[in-house]
Amino acid sequence: MQNEKLNAMSDLKAWLCYLEKLHPTTIDLGLDRVKTVAQRLDLLQPAPYIFTVAGTNGKGTTCRTLEMMLLAAKLRVGVYSSPHLIRFTERVRINNQESTEQATVNAFVEIENVRGDISLTYFEYATLAALYQFKQAKLDVVILEVGLGGRLDATNIVDAYIAIITTIDIDHVEYLGHTRESIGQEKAGIFKSKSIAIVGEQNVPTSIPLVAKSVNCPIFSVNHDWFYHQIDNVKWSFQSSRVHYENLPIANNIPLANAATAVAALSYSSLNITQDEIAKGLIQSSLVGRFQTIQQNPLVIVDVAHNPHAATYLVKQLDKLKAQRSKMGNIRIVIGMLKDKDIQGTLSILKADVWYCASLYGERGCQAEVLKGYLEDKGEGIIFTFDDVLTAYQKAMHDAEEDDIIIVCGSFHTVADVLEQYEY
Repeated sequence: MQNEKLNAMSDLKAWLCYLEKLHPTTIDLGLDRVKTVAQRLDLLQPAPYIFTVAGTNGKGTTCRTLEMMLLAAKLRVGVYSSPHLIRFTERVRINNQESTEQATVNAFVEIENVRGDISLTYFEYATLAALYQFKQAKLDVVILEVGLGGRLDATNIVDAYIAIITTIDIDHVEYLGHTRESIGQEKAGIFKSKSIAIVGEQNVPTSIPLVAKSVNCPIFSVNHDWFYHQIDNVKWSFQSSRVHYENLPIANNIPLANAATAVAALSYSSLNITQDEIAKGLIQSSLVGRFQTIQQNPLVIVDVAHNPHAATYLVKQLDKLKAQRSKMGNIRIVIGMLKDKDIQGTLSILKADVWYCASLYGERGCQAEVLKGYLEDKGEGIIFTFDDVLTAYQKAMHDAEEDDIIIVCGSFHTVADVLEQYEY
């Protein structure tokens, strides 16, 4: 479709098809092209106060917790996150409201009007559209979830006041390197001279403080500058050099480490957020697709875990859940993964009585037989394979007894295919 045919009256689907074909590669790391377009639209300062959140896992839940605490303080807040689960418009939230198709299209029109002959990737276009909508909404705070790495990610055209790193693990090695040191260095690329860096990773690669020092960015790390402690099943405490909070509520299905990282970010910011507002935000924090129960009897839980670090957290949550149940049936896992993920590492951690392996579509999708091969290598017994996620899920539901637990995991794509059946 030619770009001259697209305008504010064109539907979002047409625009997204156009964006997918606009740039020769899906990922093209570098900031020059996207920054030039952002400057033309005056988007480099989309709000007075900006947080960026990078990391291997926990970005989405950290952003969500920050968002809800800031909203509890009556601030106007915008959040950009990716990827989306079902609708492209999920990527932008303004005051806890998902963007609309028309607002997204309007942003695309403005970008198209100024980009000239500059080619943009799908993600770069999406990022600019988010910044445009935030600028139009006249917000107090913007939270940007970093897509890939940090240093060369499109979100890094914006200089944040608080730059957060949640966790560091091996992922996207073809772009970020094969070691935690190289990955940490890339993610620390969001640190700027006028930023404050907050690090929630317990085992910090030496590259991260080195980057902070090189750009003269103050850095505050967990277990060094700030601390948190789980008191019991419902309460926890937080302490930094600036604040001390006792009896904070544990957020529903938000990893405590990520909630604590969000609280740390607020404690070192210049924003005046009270403990009551923090507590209110924690209570209201939850995120679609993160250890989310979508059905009872059998219990169905969806989780976007797609690497070993996230799989470890999923298993821990599942173990807690099993300990609370008086009667325990079979664990049935419906799984589909992308072939550029650490499939063997992820599957080695997950545990199930029955596996339902699904092929994912697209050039990045892994075939179900590949998953089955890894599971057979680790000695798993009952394994079914399917051409798609929905068929795998339907078979799991057909097989399940009331006391069974069905886990749907492995990818955003896998979870999205199931959630669509529940009209999320």
